[in-house]
Amino acid sequence: MITSSSTLQESSTRSGVSWGAIFAGAAAAAALSLILVLLGFGLGFSAVSPWADSGISAKGLGISTIIWLAFTQIVASGLGGYIAGRLRVKWANMHGDEVYFRDTAHGFLSWAVATLVAATLIVGSVSSVVGGGVKAGASVASGVTQAVGTAVKGDDFGYYVDSLFRDDRPVAVSDDAAHGVVARIFARTLSNDGQLAAEDRAYLAQLISQRTNLSQADAEARIDKVYGDARKAIEDAKLKAKQAADTAAKVAAYTSLWTFIALLIGAFFASFAATYGGRRRDAVVYVETEHFVR
Repeated sequence: MITSSSTLQESSTRSGVSWGAIFAGAAAAAALSLILVLLGFGLGFSAVSPWADSGISAKGLGISTIIWLAFTQIVASGLGGYIAGRLRVKWANMHGDEVYFRDTAHGFLSWAVATLVAATLIVGSVSSVVGGGVKAGASVASGVTQAVGTAVKGDDFGYYVDSLFRDDRPVAVSDDAAHGVVARIFARTLSNDGQLAAEDRAYLAQLISQRTNLSQADAEARIDKVYGDARKAIEDAKLKAKQAADTAAKVAAYTSLWTFIALLIGAFFASFAATYGGRRRDAVVYVETEHFVR
């Protein structure tokens, strides 16, 4: 086949990048990604139940999210790459390896542009959800750990004021006042070393014996049991909060890792689909119509 010099010159000066096809593929990929992600959110929210032992588990939700994210990348990136390869300018008089490389590059560029566009629409929302979960878990852990100490900062003076008016004699105080004294003593003790002072324990036993007709020894035994239960409940709450924070951090790490893997999968399928679309583009047969003049 004889090729004219004008055709060779036109092929050598024409840009090897069809930006129109790349942006068209990127727009299609970004739009489809947004649709699929919104559909995934809807399916995920419908599977979650606020009731215990109902709905999908956290592990199941995480696995399904990863699978859906990979599916979204495969479908959306594949579509964008195919469109970019199918709509790109046909390169004449070029070696097949070069055509294959350019098609692959067009698919990759389409995926890159779509990823940048989708990052502003999708990743911002996803990262806010994941980051919010991590921050919530961390804030719960730190909040539960410091809640008692923070709560009693304003009651420290109340504890010392109560100490000024302690009396060994029976005192006719209201139940609310007695409960307030007990609460301040418990709060201050839990925020410090957690051990009731001997004078606080004796005074609480006196208040309880005055109101329950218990002996001093029985009142002290009740104090030890109730205070031990309260201390155990707070320790359990701290442990659960720390476990929740650790779980949230692990979920964030796994989500970031699998998002990275899903994006790599999307880049591969976009490049592969672009080569297929390019071959289909080059296989198109142009039909020439003849006009007859009567």
